[in-house]
Formats: sequence, structure tokens, C-alpha cells
Amino acid sequence: MEFEKQSGARQRERIDARQHPRFKLDVDVKIYPRACALVMGRAVDVSETGLAAMVKIEIPLDQVVRLELKLSLDLVSVRALVRQRNAFRYGFQLVEPDSDAQYLITRFCRELTPQT
Repeated sequence: MEFEKQSGARQRERIDARQHPRFKLDVDVKIYPRACALVMGRAVDVSETGLAAMVKIEIPLDQVVRLELKLSLDLVSVRALVRQRNAFRYGFQLVEPDSDAQYLITRFCRELTPQT
């Protein structure tokens, strides 16, 4: 029981420590792993530094993949590191900070950020 409390506390700290807010997203994503064929998934959220997707086929962690998805601004193709997996939900960290695709994702997220 104590472990579960500590684990939950660590998870909340990680969530609170995020540098960029996440935004819900519901679009198809094509995932191109190095060692296997195209994998289709569904992006469920996005931030300026990554995205989460539901995927039915296992993708190895710590592998760089290419992601393709259609945002309202344009088609985006970007490389990302497979950072985490929880059942069918995968977390991808974008690894091309100076790319045109990264610029489009950043612009997309900033347009979604509520103005105060």
C-alpha cells in the first residue's frame, strides 16, 4: 500500500513537472518503426514536445520512429523517441527540435493555448 502511495506521488510530480501543456487530439497517426512495417494508431493528445497515441501493436521502447499525422495546419512528419507504454497507450518524445514539423506542432499547440 505504501509503495502505491509513493508511486502515485511520483507520477503526480512528473505530470506537474511538464514544461508544456497537453491538448486532447483525435487523429490517425502513422508510425514507422525501424524494425517492422507501418503501424497505425490514434493520437490522443499532443504537446510542444511530444504526443500520446493508442496503438494495438507493440513497439519497442527507446526506439526512434517516424510519426505522420494531419493537424489543422498541415501534414506533419517527425521523428520521435518511444518513451513509455501503458497497455495500448504510448508516449512519444519529439527529437527534431529545429525541424519544420516541430515548428508546425509548436504553432498548433500555441494556437490551442487559452489566452488570459
